[in-house]
Amino acid sequence: MNTTLEKFGFPQTLIKSYSHWSILLRPQQITLGSLILGAHSQAHAFSELPEPAMSEFGQIIRHIELSLNLCFKYDKINYLMLMMVDPHVHFHVIPRYRNEREFNAISVPDTAWPGPPNLTQETEIPPDTKTGLLKFIRHQWRNQ
Repeated sequence: MNTTLEKFGFPQTLIKSYSHWSILLRPQQITLGSLILGAHSQAHAFSELPEPAMSEFGQIIRHIELSLNLCFKYDKINYLMLMMVDPHVHFHVIPRYRNEREFNAISVPDTAWPGPPNLTQETEIPPDTKTGLLKFIRHQWRNQ
């Protein structure tokens, strides 16, 4: 593992671990179901990842999209590779919604729709609801 994954809450926020990547629930929910797709590698550039990590990448993208669609019926999905503060290879996965989504009576709007996601605009989700969200997504991941 690397410090970038740890910053995003690994292992507590782990949804699924693969050989070269992990999927985490993003601690700050920009939209409902926001995730982090992080490489286990110490690489600081996408091109530095080993070939097996690149091969596994396509399978993981399919799993992300199928699982998030089962969970929340997103309208679009954005993959943002920013790596400005957190140096290791990772993506912010932001499902996008025309209309707000709700989970356990918490309403989460997509305030920037249809433009680029606003990473400074997050919905405060109570810890117990966030734990429920993590369990819900993990359950859907297993059922795909």
